[in-house]
Amino acid sequence: MAASLLSAALATAAPIAIEVRGSQLPGPDQQDAGEADWLARLNNWKRDPNGRHAAWLDAMRSWRSTQLTRIAYDDAQYRRPELRWTQRNFVQPQAMVEDRYLYDPVAGRYTVERYLNDLERRYGGIDSVLLWPVYPNIGIDHRNQWDMVRDLPGGIPGVRQLIKDFHARGVKVFFPTMPWDTGSRDPGRPAHEATASLMAEIGADGINGDTMDGLPIAYRTASDATGHPVALEPELSFKDDGMLAYNQQSWGYWPTSLVPLVSKWKWLEPRHMVHVCDRWATDRTNILQDAFFNGVGIESWENVWGWWNQFTPRDGEAMRRIATIYRAFPEHLVSADWRPHVPTLHYGVYASEFPLAGKTLWTIINRTDWNVSESIMRVPHQPGQRYFDVWNGKEITALVRDGYAELSMPLEAHGYGTVLRLDRDATVAGLDSTLKRLAQQAAKPLRAYSNAWAPMPQKMTPVAATAPARSAPAGMVKIPAATFDFQVRGIEIEGENKPGLDVQYPWESSARRGHVHRLAIKSFYIDKHPVTNAQFKDFISATAYRPKDDHNFVQHWVNGSPKSGDEDRPVTWVSLEDARAYLKWAGKRLPNEWEWQYAAQGNDGRLYPWGNEWDDSMVPAPAKSRDLPPPERVGQHPKGASPFGVEDMVGHIWQWTNEFSDEHTRTAILRGGSYYQPQDSYWYFPQAYKLNEHGKYLLMAPSKDRSGGLGFRGVRDAL
Repeated sequence: MAASLLSAALATAAPIAIEVRGSQLPGPDQQDAGEADWLARLNNWKRDPNGRHAAWLDAMRSWRSTQLTRIAYDDAQYRRPELRWTQRNFVQPQAMVEDRYLYDPVAGRYTVERYLNDLERRYGGIDSVLLWPVYPNIGIDHRNQWDMVRDLPGGIPGVRQLIKDFHARGVKVFFPTMPWDTGSRDPGRPAHEATASLMAEIGADGINGDTMDGLPIAYRTASDATGHPVALEPELSFKDDGMLAYNQQSWGYWPTSLVPLVSKWKWLEPRHMVHVCDRWATDRTNILQDAFFNGVGIESWENVWGWWNQFTPRDGEAMRRIATIYRAFPEHLVSADWRPHVPTLHYGVYASEFPLAGKTLWTIINRTDWNVSESIMRVPHQPGQRYFDVWNGKEITALVRDGYAELSMPLEAHGYGTVLRLDRDATVAGLDSTLKRLAQQAAKPLRAYSNAWAPMPQKMTPVAATAPARSAPAGMVKIPAATFDFQVRGIEIEGENKPGLDVQYPWESSARRGHVHRLAIKSFYIDKHPVTNAQFKDFISATAYRPKDDHNFVQHWVNGSPKSGDEDRPVTWVSLEDARAYLKWAGKRLPNEWEWQYAAQGNDGRLYPWGNEWDDSMVPAPAKSRDLPPPERVGQHPKGASPFGVEDMVGHIWQWTNEFSDEHTRTAILRGGSYYQPQDSYWYFPQAYKLNEHGKYLLMAPSKDRSGGLGFRGVRDAL
């Protein structure tokens, strides 16, 4: 598709590559031969600073015109008054609803003020937020993506108020939609209708299309039909350029080169808002510079499926200043006359020009390892024009000669700059206050802020010992004391083995995916089977227990009791708090994970309780439909028992063990896997049938944490 652009570029001795991953176009120097070549060409630029660039820009404009004609482009969606806010939606984090800064599990309430104040303090605040209630927990039972929104604390009324709290601070709210979620409960209508209807019901502002290479037009139509139109934002690059007309936003996963690439979608439609994203980057200099060069937004994602990837102080301060400039000059950034790659006078320094009538803004990035400060750019000059070093908050005096102004200002290594030019009578509202604010920020250079990154430390919630038993309580099996080689691996779908990814045991210096440790385990008793509905009913009858947050509490019961015939099935739909309450009443506790594994594995390192080969006959038949049948009765597979005679350890229901937390996330380690296996997607909560694997389950509130595939068993300490 880029043949005409390629030939035009070659004709001007500006070799370029065809578009990268469908979302970026190259700059005029994409195959830069290095500093020596740059210096040779610089002498030509001084004689004709815009000649070579003009030829490249003409080729880019010609290509754009051809593309827009080809797709019969109509910009009507970008002219809609109710959706124009998307063009100022610069900073957007993806926020896990489980984040403890967003929801206080002790007080049982949303804490939007705390969440936003923290971001304001660390990097200057946000314009929108993508709230994420689904992956990675979805698939632990049959609840679909829309159910998981309805299961948030307070239900739909609570979510409405949550969104209103964001709106009160001027922040728009997005929720995701998952096209791959086709193995969970059938919503009874197409996904675009179910999503648009829910967004209207809760008052959300936008839909993020997870894994989607463009949201289909059906989402636009369905949203408009509700009378509550929302913005559309796919995660991936459009599979069809025509989708640009009605997806006002998108994400950009951009490779970085010395010469910054040009955003394809912004070049085609300057009002389109891209959010540059690299969730795993611990140094975000590249994505911040690439975004700033293109005048596009940033996906300020820090809580990545429970892995905390906090902005370093340097990156946070850079983003504060970028956001300050963006919010002060939003109309420039959607200029139809945007000119990327305007010439500069330094190797490794790149600039974009955003002109409006009587005033022009340049965003500048320094890709090099050194500071520069003299003769950054030469730009055409007219009498009476004034220049401002916006990044540093001060007016500058240009060296004017031969109809050009030569501009000097400090650019830190891997830093940023911004220049504003005003014609004689032009003004910018609030310019003085903007410059004052930026001057205050620039008083401390970026290099004075640390760019060091470290994983966030976690703590394991202690499990209090029980009163010791002299002999085996009813229904329990004695596990002898031993020295145990505890080896286990987290099965998170993403994240490789990054520091901080999984959990941090008390003997570890940081969280990590793989764990190896030799433990001295004292003798204990463990329930032979998971706790059943009948046993949990005895607890309810004896204590009149009712949790404060009772949404989904034993939802499979009828009128406060198990259904007839379900008495000996494992109790499910119980939160970690519910399980602890039962066990305290019963004189027991949850097993530590290594106790659970030792009771299931013995001391020979076997992969399954019965041996090293998987055997379907040792576990319940898997449930693969979109509905969730009840779990099988306990005790139906005695041959699948562990070396100690403990049954139903694997492939029956997930089982609660230890809880971990850091400043932002609580999580529980689940063991044993589940009989429920939703189909058709890689992204559902992964199984952990092997005894050297565990699942990591994000915790928020009992209403959302309870699951039809999750139960527990108890432990009692032994004398």
